[in-house]
Amino acid sequence: MSVSQPDDPKTLVSADWLAAHLKDPDLRIFDASWYLPDMGRNPKAEYAAGHIPGARFFDIDEISDARSELPHMAPPVEKFMSRMRALGVGDGHQVVVYDGLGLFSAARVWWLFKLMGQHNVAVLDGGLPKWLADGHRTTKTAPTIRDRHMTMKPEMHRVRDVTEVARAAKLQDHAIIDARPAARFRGEAEEPREGMRSGHIPGSQNVFFRDLLNADGTMKAPTALRTVFVDAGVDLRKPVITTCGSGVTAAILSLALERIGKTDHALYDGSWSEWGMFADLPIATGA
Repeated sequence: MSVSQPDDPKTLVSADWLAAHLKDPDLRIFDASWYLPDMGRNPKAEYAAGHIPGARFFDIDEISDARSELPHMAPPVEKFMSRMRALGVGDGHQVVVYDGLGLFSAARVWWLFKLMGQHNVAVLDGGLPKWLADGHRTTKTAPTIRDRHMTMKPEMHRVRDVTEVARAAKLQDHAIIDARPAARFRGEAEEPREGMRSGHIPGSQNVFFRDLLNADGTMKAPTALRTVFVDAGVDLRKPVITTCGSGVTAAILSLALERIGKTDHALYDGSWSEWGMFADLPIATGA
């Protein structure tokens, strides 16, 4: 059973909070649903079939760096700004992001906004499933959108590239946390992307993202989150780098770290899609 947590418009808000603020003129809601291929779900079709009133659809694959061969890498600042303007999101808005699984891809978009210097952004705790379970309605009607200017102040300390992660792994001066399932982390299960080696970044710890969530898809309380990290062997005295398969669920770790008051964390955007591709990067297997 989940325990109700204080709402924080910079990290996590409840379905009841969102319902109470649904008509606020400066509220902007995003459906950021994204699914792995083997899930057999179409996020755009699901959005069209029913979404939280006022929600726009955030296409994680499209609002990305088209120049990169890696999946959904963070977009250039100019592209993010133009897409947000076209979606009617700008300065002074409170953004709430949700997804169709509860808490899966929404945190990635939360992190993107933070990366671009936007701080009034929160994830809907428990996502669309919790919204529906709490008796709130959805609509098929698309919102009316008007252009709005957004000022970009990128915070590049929130992201790490492969060179920086390799250095951190070698020096062991960061805690590197991997959000993938344990079998993939240990190298016992094949990666879903063709050509990927199996295993993990040497010296990293495994905190499967679902271990941070309650059974209903909401995030655990901060005290419980801290326990999960500590029990996994994470040294929270060090700055943290989060990673996963392609930079999506790593953001759930980042959100959880923010919830426990730890702010010196960054996300490895290339994640295992990049690290697992290059034979000259070391890998480890086992626990």
